[in-house]
Amino acid sequence: MAAGTSLANAPADRHAAPLVALAGVRQIYHKGDNADLVVLDDVSLSIRRGEIVGLLGRSGSGKSTLLRVIAGLLRPTSGEVLWCGAPVNGPNPGLSMVFQSFALFPWLTVLANVELGLEAISIPTAERRRRALEAIDLIGLDGFENAYPRELSGGMRQRVGFARALVVHPRLMLMDEPFSALDVLTAETLRTDIVELWSEGRLPIESILMVTHNIEEAVLMCDRVLIFASNPGRVAAEIRIALPHPRHRADSAFRALVDDIYGRMTEAAPEPRKHAAGAALPGIGIGTILPPISTNMLSGLMEALAAPPFDGKADLPELAAALRLEVDKLFPIVEALQLLRFADLADGDVMLTEEGASFVTSDVDERKRCFAEHMLAHVPLAALIKRVLDERPTHRAPFSRFEEELEDYMSEEFAEATLHAMIAWGRYAELFGYEAQTRQFDLENPE
Repeated sequence: MAAGTSLANAPADRHAAPLVALAGVRQIYHKGDNADLVVLDDVSLSIRRGEIVGLLGRSGSGKSTLLRVIAGLLRPTSGEVLWCGAPVNGPNPGLSMVFQSFALFPWLTVLANVELGLEAISIPTAERRRRALEAIDLIGLDGFENAYPRELSGGMRQRVGFARALVVHPRLMLMDEPFSALDVLTAETLRTDIVELWSEGRLPIESILMVTHNIEEAVLMCDRVLIFASNPGRVAAEIRIALPHPRHRADSAFRALVDDIYGRMTEAAPEPRKHAAGAALPGIGIGTILPPISTNMLSGLMEALAAPPFDGKADLPELAAALRLEVDKLFPIVEALQLLRFADLADGDVMLTEEGASFVTSDVDERKRCFAEHMLAHVPLAALIKRVLDERPTHRAPFSRFEEELEDYMSEEFAEATLHAMIAWGRYAELFGYEAQTRQFDLENPE
């Protein structure tokens, strides 16, 4: 396909084979003597010519793993991955990727960074330079060909990343949270430029698959949004977005879509845990993955909810806007409050429970007592740690005692993060202490 041309404006052909088709894809990591970790479970989706598809989910849900499967960099444990109707058995030359972290070579100029992909596929020098300069001009970096990455702002570096992905004229461009490392204004400008180039048919690609955790970003850019649930990663819902470009955040139809997606992601979130502490299901009971949310953040959100204009109940998009938090930051706080029964979450709204409202009006000591009671009643890991410490004559237990048990349900990384969250909560509630040097839990005042 010639540079400067695109099939972006062509309608997706429902009868032609999709560019990418996944059917029943599972990705499992074997962990020796521990239980296997299921990262992706029964993922089925397709990407067709002429569309931007958003994969919307939170960090750690397996979205990046799915991109690696689509790119042919990771062979799934089971299921089928097809590229234009043929099985994918290795790295896929028909696509390129834009990363979150820019991934530029600091010792190369802008021009050399963009040319690199063409050099890898043995494009002649003159043609390489012509196509690289075209891509640099297209993405708005004309005049910076001889600059080095250190001389560029974050937004300009990411434009180099886009130019490098486009210069090889891929049929499909994968974007892995490409705007999340940028400040708000820079990200908005780059999003707008990409959508404008796509709408005008100037991008030398056929389709885009974009991973994001930003709901408004997905509605601004995409034709379809796939909501990705976690633990394990799977497609929970699909939403078509028929709004014409350019889209405006203040439009009622735009806001309605954002509200709908918040509601669906709320439905996809785990319900309050009612299972036994020993339930061997990922994300339930002892296996509940706790986010690294401080008690200050939990208290602060409850106070914000209790105060005007919310008065105990808030629409999640409005709350996110008021607190300037993206969904990836807001949902873990809200879900932690739900787990502790300080808030309820339903239909895109969050509401303080009676206990949550009481917490807000309590003094410091009463807050600690209330938090301790809710931890023991509703967080199985907290109850386990407290029971083990109570039963041991020394009232001490090593970090590894609980880490090894958690690894039956989650990755080593999540197990460690969950325990550190538990340490912070337990210290605040004065349920137990923790000595970092010896990595020992203890009861400071055993009964």
